[in-house]
Amino acid sequence: MASERKNARGGDSSDLAETIGLYALGEISLGKAAERTGVTRWEMRDILREAGVELRLGPQSEEELESEVDVALDLE
Repeated sequence: MASERKNARGGDSSDLAETIGLYALGEISLGKAAERTGVTRWEMRDILREAGVELRLGPQSEEELESEVDVALDLE
């Protein structure tokens, strides 16, 4: 079903599979995965769940936390 969603948006299932793999390996965030596939974060969350991938919410390391803080401070 996940590939059906992606194909409905004009992409191909190999791109979706690559994106799911990158997310599962921790190489990209949920937001980046959504951006790569052209769906919302909520749709990407559902796609990942359907694919059996455990969601990683929030920073996974001190570096990621520092990066998020830097981004948040730049928004002000």
